Amino acid sequence: MMNKPTDHIASLAKGLQVIECFGAETPRLTITDVARRTGLDRATARRCLLTLHRQGYAEFDGKFFTATPRILRLGMGALAALPLPQLVQPWLDQLSERIGESTSVSILDETEIVYLARAAQRRVMSIGLMPGSRLPAHCTSMGRVLLAARPEAEAAALVRRSDLSPRTAYSLTDPDEIMERVHRVRRDGYAVIDQEVEIGLRSIAVPLLDVHGEVVAALNIGLAATQASAGELVDRFHGSLVRVQAGLRRVLA
Repeated sequence: MMNKPTDHIASLAKGLQVIECFGAETPRLTITDVARRTGLDRATARRCLLTLHRQGYAEFDGKFFTATPRILRLGMGALAALPLPQLVQPWLDQLSERIGESTSVSILDETEIVYLARAAQRRVMSIGLMPGSRLPAHCTSMGRVLLAARPEAEAAALVRRSDLSPRTAYSLTDPDEIMERVHRVRRDGYAVIDQEVEIGLRSIAVPLLDVHGEVVAALNIGLAATQASAGELVDRFHGSLVRVQAGLRRVLA
């Protein structure tokens, strides 16, 4: 459908132009600055800026206007509307590049985890993981994080329904022992897996929470066992995971 001239709200368009003037390099702007950057006349720029000030989107000290944290709501709402894989992928890419290891996000589907997004620095598993790949929940770091987020009875029922055949000599096969590890995850806020899925693979995971504090997915770092011992994973990578966790919590609806 073609837009008609009457469908255009000129004052809103001007206001958005003014908002776009604020940035990392231009946090404080005068009326003259905004007029010059937008091409608006001074009177119009002044009205837009004072409106932002009255609505709480900008502070004004008599000369300079500065955007307030409230203005972030405009962008956060748009980000929250993005599908989860699209939203988390840039965060995974940046984290993976920074630490030099592979990162993933998954959700729980019955007794399995389903990969939603992944950033791979190197191949650490014999199978190629990609969005849509599935692995057992009970023996994966992301799976245990997601099980820990479920009510106790539901998590235990999922473990009992799982195929607990050992994948490696390190795999846990007793439901009670697996649930004891799930309890630890619930207490600690993270899960570490040491070669239970595949020999030579270790991983650490944390939950991803939305703005309401509900667990919506899990985030992990996976690496070759030669890169770090199981005991070193927390010291080396937990802080990085928590920072991404906190950043995404602000935008996950």
